[in-house]
Amino acid sequence: MSDANVPTGQAGSAAEPLPRRVADEYVDALIALDPITGTFLGVPESSGKLPDFSPTGQEALAQLARTTLDRLTAAEARPGADSGNERRCARLLRERLTAELAVHEAGEGLRAVSNLSSPLHSVRQVFTIMPTETDEDWTAVAQRLRAVPGALEGYRAALAEGLRRGLPAGPRQVRTVLGQLAEWIGEDGGWFAGFAAAGPDSLRTELDEAARFATAALAELRDWLRDTYAPAVEGAPDVVGRERYARLARYYNGSDLDLDEAYAYGWAEFHRLLAEMETEAAKVLPGAKTPWEALAWLDEHGAKVEGVEETQRWLQSLMDQAIEDLDGTHFELAERVKRVESRIAPAGSAAAPYYTGPSLDFSRPGRTWLPTMGQTSFPVYDLVSTWYHEGVPGHHLQLAQWAHVADELSRYQTTVGMVSANAEGWALYAERLMDELGYLTDAERRLGYLDAQMMRAIRVIIDIGMHLELEIPKDSPFHPGERWTPELAQEFMDTHCSRSSEFVESEIIRYQGMAGQAIGYKLGERAWLNGRAAARRRHGAAFDPKKWHMAALSQGSLGLDDLESELSAL
Repeated sequence: MSDANVPTGQAGSAAEPLPRRVADEYVDALIALDPITGTFLGVPESSGKLPDFSPTGQEALAQLARTTLDRLTAAEARPGADSGNERRCARLLRERLTAELAVHEAGEGLRAVSNLSSPLHSVRQVFTIMPTETDEDWTAVAQRLRAVPGALEGYRAALAEGLRRGLPAGPRQVRTVLGQLAEWIGEDGGWFAGFAAAGPDSLRTELDEAARFATAALAELRDWLRDTYAPAVEGAPDVVGRERYARLARYYNGSDLDLDEAYAYGWAEFHRLLAEMETEAAKVLPGAKTPWEALAWLDEHGAKVEGVEETQRWLQSLMDQAIEDLDGTHFELAERVKRVESRIAPAGSAAAPYYTGPSLDFSRPGRTWLPTMGQTSFPVYDLVSTWYHEGVPGHHLQLAQWAHVADELSRYQTTVGMVSANAEGWALYAERLMDELGYLTDAERRLGYLDAQMMRAIRVIIDIGMHLELEIPKDSPFHPGERWTPELAQEFMDTHCSRSSEFVESEIIRYQGMAGQAIGYKLGERAWLNGRAAARRRHGAAFDPKKWHMAALSQGSLGLDDLESELSAL
């Protein structure tokens, strides 16, 4: 891209860039290698393409990171590089690229099989965010459908190289993905055919043929995974061990964590939340033996939203109401940030709701996605806190605000430089904020909120405990003194969670395939809460929550090593 596309307010010539210019030039180069990222950012030129997921393509991304780090070192030595925005951008870029290179050099991209996050899932998900309003849009869809076979062939080549190097994915991940592929392929044309069916009649032949090519590629990958890959990885561990876990936790959290301290913190939160849940459960169902007995009672007798379409509308109204109530009081929102859409997730998604952010120009709004898992009736207690997390004031307010201020910071800080624990920590903080503001005084909704908080505390316990095979504390109400296994993790979560056994199983498989990611919710929330508490102490009676929230949401991404200190200084 030309200099005209570099965010404004960045000093330095093209020959002598400062860190923010280096970061955004990295984004330009990344988009050229990764058109899926380009589509998420709203770059039209990316629309008909897919990335090279092969070992060669992965190495090209790594080489870009190495070159960028060299350029960053030079940029950090230039006058002006120590100013606030330049300094924060430089620290983020160095930390992120270093963490990504560590993951790459360990060969993690050669064993990337997951029920939620993998090249395969990215290929499908990108179609759900493509523009589909004009014939030109649908022509790009057809082009991208025809690119699916090449992208999946590159992915298969990477997994084959992983086998050659002795880097297997977990067998449970492979079995789960085979089940997902069976659903996506279907018996009536499959997911791609269903997606293409919404296109215009003028392109019907092209779209249908392109969808068949894409579905055939899914079938070819399924057959290879089933007949070649799955037998080769049978018997490999589904957990990663301390060394791999520490590296992956750094990638997802932006911090070299004290894993034993984090494990102890998870248990402390478990016990705190259990006491609060028992208090609320007694209000919902006097005499309930456990909070989850009360939640099971709510599944049958509590408030519900009936019907998938009605639930989609209800969730939209919940977010609209939150925006109306919070804007001008606890936040100061630009008009384009206020736009968010509730959607139903496509069939074959993992069980957890999720959010996709707006394009940089806001032509595509932020969207929340509800996987129905075959349900048509949805308990309110299970929806409210989750949509405060996924939508408003959670993911949507943070990521849409980042897009809104991208020109003042850098596109890198507000898009591809996102640290998972920062974003998930904010979203969990947002749930707690709504509790603090009195939106969860109803016993049903508050018990649902505490149950959601408990699930995040349990994630810290079992994600670290399972992968590191730690000992369960002697004072635990569950298998004290034993070592964690995936089976015990699933039993523990099933016992201390209101979600269905199907959801819990999907969650455990997710943690096995994304080691170190699930702990970022609670650890990120702790950083946000500690940062706010320090800022409040510093300002005293002059502390302004609205001012602090907007400053916090306008500083872009930070890893947990930097987040708490930066929040404290606001």
